[in-house]
Amino acid sequence: MKKVFVNVLARYDTEGGIVPVSVTWEDGRTFPVDRVLEMRPAASLKVGGAGLRYRVRIGRSETYLFLEENRWFVEAKGP
Repeated sequence: MKKVFVNVLARYDTEGGIVPVSVTWEDGRTFPVDRVLEMRPAASLKVGGAGLRYRVRIGRSETYLFLEENRWFVEAKGP
């Protein structure tokens, strides 16, 4: 597993919460976040790092999206 930084379009709510709206992968493809299922402080045990962990639904898939010190990343398969 490796840490892959991605571009995220997010909106801020009136209480200061951050809600991811879309994710742009390394290859330039952009996908809308259909739903945020959970958000909580957590660490990525697979690739290291800690911050806010969002469990999101993108299409039919669920994945974790991490916000660590103003940078977004995902856990990706690979060396």
